[in-house]
Amino acid sequence: MNWLAKTFLKGLLVVVPIAVTAYVVWAVVSTVDGWLPLHVPGAGLAITVLFVFLVGLLASRALGRKFFDLLERGLKRVPVVKLLYSSLRDLLDAFVGDKRSFDTPVIVDVMPGGVKVLGFVTCTRFADPKLFGHVAVYMPQSYNFAGMLLIVPKDRVHPLDADGASCMAFVVSGGVAEMSAARTILETPLFKK
Repeated sequence: MNWLAKTFLKGLLVVVPIAVTAYVVWAVVSTVDGWLPLHVPGAGLAITVLFVFLVGLLASRALGRKFFDLLERGLKRVPVVKLLYSSLRDLLDAFVGDKRSFDTPVIVDVMPGGVKVLGFVTCTRFADPKLFGHVAVYMPQSYNFAGMLLIVPKDRVHPLDADGASCMAFVVSGGVAEMSAARTILETPLFKK
């Protein structure tokens, strides 16, 4: 009976991730295909990818940048739209834009000599003098798209020799994913003066 249970669980470990991944891919492709009147599987996804690429190409040109800057200024003037647009823009910039914020993984001594947590330094300087000597550390939550922002004294924050993406995957997976090193800590100072 024990052998049957172990074999079944091993089968689940193989089948469930494959099935869920296949279902999510199928759902995304089907949804995007439904947006267009074409009856070719995957055509909607291919057209969407091509459209996004062309927008990126246009945005990298001077005339396109002016157009998108004008559009962005317009979006930022509408009260509710401003909040939604700015939040999404900042989130995407943090991961793939010019203002990447999740590329400085750190370990924070919550209780010196005891509990430590992983996070990402998102701000190292504040205008308010009461926050002098502190940094902002974003701490993502495992198996969740939420997180917490803490303002922590600099001396409790230590750089982690890890790639930002693999550190994020490690935290979000609850410590199951592998966290690979990215650089030697001595190469880059954590806090610029």
